[in-house]
Amino acid sequence: MPLIKSISGIRGTIGGKIGDSLSPLDIVKFTAAYGSFIRSFETFSREIIVGRDSRISGSMIQNLVISTLLGMGLNVVDIGLASTPTTELAVIEGKALGGIVITASHNPQQWNALKFLNKNGEFFSSVEINKILRIAKSEFFTFAHTEELGKVTINNSYVKKHIEHILNLELVDVNAIRKSNFTVVVDTINSVGGIILPQLLNALGVTKFVCINSDLTGIFAHNPEPVSKHLYEIAEKVKQKRASVGFAVDPDVDRLSIITETGTMFGEEYTLVSIADYVLSCTPGSTVSNMSSTRALRDVTEQYGCIYNSSTVGETNVVRKMKETNAVIGGEGNGGIIYPRSHYGRDALVGIALFLTYLAKSNKKVSELRASYPNYYMSKKSISLTSCVNFDVVLNFIKKKYASYQLDDVDGLKIDFQDNSWVHFRKSNTEAILRVYAEASTQLKADRLVKSVIDLI
Repeated sequence: MPLIKSISGIRGTIGGKIGDSLSPLDIVKFTAAYGSFIRSFETFSREIIVGRDSRISGSMIQNLVISTLLGMGLNVVDIGLASTPTTELAVIEGKALGGIVITASHNPQQWNALKFLNKNGEFFSSVEINKILRIAKSEFFTFAHTEELGKVTINNSYVKKHIEHILNLELVDVNAIRKSNFTVVVDTINSVGGIILPQLLNALGVTKFVCINSDLTGIFAHNPEPVSKHLYEIAEKVKQKRASVGFAVDPDVDRLSIITETGTMFGEEYTLVSIADYVLSCTPGSTVSNMSSTRALRDVTEQYGCIYNSSTVGETNVVRKMKETNAVIGGEGNGGIIYPRSHYGRDALVGIALFLTYLAKSNKKVSELRASYPNYYMSKKSISLTSCVNFDVVLNFIKKKYASYQLDDVDGLKIDFQDNSWVHFRKSNTEAILRVYAEASTQLKADRLVKSVIDLI
């Protein structure tokens, strides 16, 4: 499978031919391209933060990345096993020139990726990524002479700093959480969440918690995408332990799914909705989510007399719209929370702290909180994107079929119907697939909307 190059990084499977996988030569080439690009910015810093999740291939890739950056004359701060949001905050805290996170996020363990950060600890725009890709294609790299080679520093302090940062957020109330005496179950998928989530819960005053799949083997206990169909184990554990709540994260801890005290799914789409509800109750302002996310965020935002905006799919696109609209909270319906008073990056750890605070102050059970939100049903399907699928032909064909409805073709095609239902299909940024999402007032209607578009394709 060819490498996937997008605003979500350089992503591929391990093992295979150059260009058809994330091979060692591809890793060096794209790291050198990033180094060439980031080095062109005028700054006093020459430091690049490097962190990784626990995937089996992580150590191999980390060695290649660090050596390449040193060869570019850049200094490396190696923070080792660390979540994506921890690495992002390390760039900001360390006033670094940029950062590289070695993680394929929700993809299975045979995948890995290079995710590039700027000096603000944020992902690059599509324009900037295209510049890096052009440098990689040209292979016009200039490496440092012996006396100009970079140096490596190992710094293991950033997990602690990340937790301290969260505790200092105004809307995180440790005393309220501690007094609530919650019992919490967490599933960390045998990746870096196993390091930081127990420390975070202790710091938040949660003394009764159970961690499952917390070994740092990188051998994922189930499909690592934290969606309902993969979370049966934690659901059973929540019921068994009579826990107050369950939290499941992906391998790099930037996505958060919540399980109610009954062992039922809160719904990854409603992670952002609930936390936005809490944030808006304290600090009214605009909100943002991508155009494939639930309409419930718009409804909750408007209940506070505030304005909701949508963005194209992709974290960097959400962040850009949040900055444009001065949003107080935003994110994606995949369980990604972006809280600007912390930083402009998806952060499951910030999400956990804000949700537990809200739960403590609401005096409600998790299931009661979920029942308080507008009830929409979503259907999510995908189609393999092969060479025989001409996306532009498909797009134009479906646009003609639905010409009488409200259409938005800024990112694939979104079709809005008058009854608040919608369907959206687009190319994935992270896999060679077409994603087809729909939302409606019933599950049957959402499923039918998805099927209608898939049949047309």
